[in-house]
Amino acid sequence: MKISLVICAYNEEKYIGECLDSVIKNSSGKFHEIIVVDNISTDHTKEIAEKIPGIKIVQESKKGPNYARQKGFEITTGDVLAFIDADTRMPVGWVNMLINEFQNNPNLVCLSGPFLYYDFPKWKNFLSLAFWYTAYPIYVFLGYMAIWGNFVIKKETLQNIGGVDTSIEFYGDDTNIAYRASKLGKAKFKLNFIMYSSARRLKNQGMLKATFIYILNFFSQVFAKKSVTRSYMDIR
Repeated sequence: MKISLVICAYNEEKYIGECLDSVIKNSSGKFHEIIVVDNISTDHTKEIAEKIPGIKIVQESKKGPNYARQKGFEITTGDVLAFIDADTRMPVGWVNMLINEFQNNPNLVCLSGPFLYYDFPKWKNFLSLAFWYTAYPIYVFLGYMAIWGNFVIKKETLQNIGGVDTSIEFYGDDTNIAYRASKLGKAKFKLNFIMYSSARRLKNQGMLKATFIYILNFFSQVFAKKSVTRSYMDIR
């Protein structure tokens, strides 16, 4: 199994260094390649990433996370593609869990799990985890659920479903990809497959508002196959 890691970044100079440090430290060399897709950053994101050995930097001139993910998909050479965000920190054991899931489940086409937040107090992380445990029965009923910033998919599957849907600007895109992948096999959401992320968007939008927007677009994708929210405010 060759695993390609794709990290999409736009003006992430505050986060990309620690993200890549955690990837290298906690992956034990098990990635076939590590690719940072620089989405026309105007800060020092690219320069910081270039200083770290073994990182491949590519450019995507069309602004938007899904254009960057599509670019990453197109240039990867691995069999399995892992997508994380530039403000995440990979925990110990994440790669091993990924490998075990795909080796032991031949029908598995994609894998995802929840976020916890390294810059949130413990009680707010408890609420975040409680939210995902509450949402889990919905996943069981539907058969799919995902978060793009903590997402792994077979390259063959992504090819067969036509790649990333770049018509979706932001909200609902993870539900869209999980739904389409589930048509070809098992789309698994694993509660202990956790990725640590920054809570900056939750802090800026407010936890309740951000959760409401996510739920609204999740069900809009489930029932109408489109997102309610057409655009988003870029929060740094």
